[in-house]
Amino acid sequence: MAKVTVLGAGAWGTAFGQVLADAGNDVMMWAIEPEIVEAIATQHTNPVRLPSVKQLPANMTATGDRAEAVKGADYVVVAIAAQHAREALEPFKDLIEETSGVVSLMKGIEQSTGKRMDQVVSEVLDLPANRFLAVSGPNLSKQVAAREPAATVVACEEIENAKAFAKLCTTDYFHAFATYDVIGLELCGSLKNVVALAVGMVHGAGFGENTAAMVETRGLAEIKAVGTAAGAMPETFNGLAGVGDLIATCGSPLSRNYTFGANLGKGLSVEEATKVSNGVAEGVATASAVVELGKKYHVDTPLAKAMQHVLNDGISCEQMLAEMLPKTMLTE
Repeated sequence: MAKVTVLGAGAWGTAFGQVLADAGNDVMMWAIEPEIVEAIATQHTNPVRLPSVKQLPANMTATGDRAEAVKGADYVVVAIAAQHAREALEPFKDLIEETSGVVSLMKGIEQSTGKRMDQVVSEVLDLPANRFLAVSGPNLSKQVAAREPAATVVACEEIENAKAFAKLCTTDYFHAFATYDVIGLELCGSLKNVVALAVGMVHGAGFGENTAAMVETRGLAEIKAVGTAAGAMPETFNGLAGVGDLIATCGSPLSRNYTFGANLGKGLSVEEATKVSNGVAEGVATASAVVELGKKYHVDTPLAKAMQHVLNDGISCEQMLAEMLPKTMLTE
């Protein structure tokens, strides 16, 4: 087994740390909040971010010291809010050992640059492609933390490295598959959050499953078109990291993006929805990034454009649906 460090002890970081510990690895959590570090290290709980788990595995501990956290780690897992990844990772640049693999759990596009998380992490830490890995799939943190059966996908340009880490994070309830399609995995995980905002808005406004299914299907077509134009494998969007994650994120109130969208559909403003949201809804920052990616790759992004208008101009759900659907659809 391996020594694995998880940077960020939010709900998903902690849940994935538990998966790694259950798989037999020694897990060191790093967090900036002293109360979270203390709770994990001494009580084996994270009542702030993951209160549903009453007892974390004994082979999980925590520290607030950056150097201590990453010393001797075989893998460093990054579970930080995407929009803060660059600033949070900078202090680790000279601390992470050259033999460590770096694994991203983040799902988002950096709003200021339009870069994927693999680009941001590799740029900040000066990583070669074979040391960067990404994990993405239908992984709602609370359900993974409850050890309900689930699966994910690990991506690395060097497929054998993806397979090695997939083996390290596979348990009797959590199964990991490997791919070399880093671009596809990253874009699936990021772009589906915008679709989840729209689906949540649909349900929040009182519409039913027909409307939601229409939005999800059109959204999948949109993110697949953007992704393949960016160099992703089309089949990635049909698998766990694509349609699988889309189904989970668009179908559960445990999804922050779905819940944020539902609050918008109920009539809350972006500011009001932000205040009542339990955590970061990455799709809010990603919507405009998807629009820019569409322009870059000459792909139309009507759903992302409509959600951008919702977020920037406060248009209604009915207006959002009217904008995302062309006047005439001759083919699906």
